[in-house]
Amino acid sequence: MAPVGWSFTQGHASGPGKRKCEDHWEERSGVTTSGSRPRLESKENHKSQHLPRPRRPAPRPTTTPDLTSEEPRTGLRPLRHSKSGKSLTQSLWLNNNVLNDLKDFSHVVSLLLEHPENLAWIDLSFNDLSSIDPVLTTFFNLSVLYLHGNSIQRLGEVNKLAVLPRLRSLTLHGNPIEEEKGYRQYVLCTLPRITTFDFSGVTKADRTTAEVWKRMNIKPKKFRIKQNAL
Repeated sequence: MAPVGWSFTQGHASGPGKRKCEDHWEERSGVTTSGSRPRLESKENHKSQHLPRPRRPAPRPTTTPDLTSEEPRTGLRPLRHSKSGKSLTQSLWLNNNVLNDLKDFSHVVSLLLEHPENLAWIDLSFNDLSSIDPVLTTFFNLSVLYLHGNSIQRLGEVNKLAVLPRLRSLTLHGNPIEEEKGYRQYVLCTLPRITTFDFSGVTKADRTTAEVWKRMNIKPKKFRIKQNAL
């Protein structure tokens, strides 16, 4: 059964890790790209057809406050709303936009959702985020977080997510950090509770490999105990 969520998605994503915005123009204009192309009759039989010129897609949101003026895309099932008009959902899909930060994210979420504290699924894939904003760590019920296809450069950004007790599914592929040596092992060591990473299930062998990698590459922190002067 398809999940119900508040979606400001632009474009398509037909498979994990692949940006599919090419068909967005055709979809908005009402011309489908699936199957055979529209057939035009020759002038000889006087059945020529003139297709309407495709309209340009509407500008994609660049900041989180922009979302409050956008109309969410409809899904397979309609969204339920509270008496105040806010959405009764635990999912927020903001993928395929051009967000470069999450300024005022908590405030915007509180305007859109009746119970923002219950937010369990956030999709921020295919944006322009260069870091993992600490605001994401304030949603303690978060279990699914998609961040693939962004511009996150420091592997250490993953450390921020360690405080999320229910996080089980995470994506980070398509970011510069994916090229870092020990990328997968580092994430699994830092977030031992996740069961799916980059759309791939975490196996017992993965965890064993990550632990071996951790012992060989991450030195334990040394703590010095200062004695108070008498």
